[in-house]
Amino acid sequence: QVQLAESGGGLVQAGGSLRLSCAASRSAFSANVMGWYRQAPGKQRELVASITSGGSTDYADSVKGRFTISRDNAKTTMYLQMSSLKPEDTAVYYCNAMVGPLFAPYWGQGTQVTVSS
Repeated sequence: QVQLAESGGGLVQAGGSLRLSCAASRSAFSANVMGWYRQAPGKQRELVASITSGGSTDYADSVKGRFTISRDNAKTTMYLQMSSLKPEDTAVYYCNAMVGPLFAPYWGQGTQVTVSS
């Protein structure tokens, strides 16, 4: 069974840092690609960062140099270290896994990140 559970969201002042965690079942962690998405009120969900099973990473231009995605294979956990946070980073952040040969998408329940100015 594919399961994803985010944690680590909260309220932080602009310029601060947060680390999000995504605890994944083994079936989820075997995904070809895992990633973090976010959705702000009134906006579409957007890709923030992704990491392949081989460790290759990619980032949205808006977060390059500020966010770092990583994974701990032993703990089957993916992380998003967020630094120099801005009010525009405020959103619900979702963990995603693209599983199997058809890249079936699975989602966590989301965690709220609020950055105050």
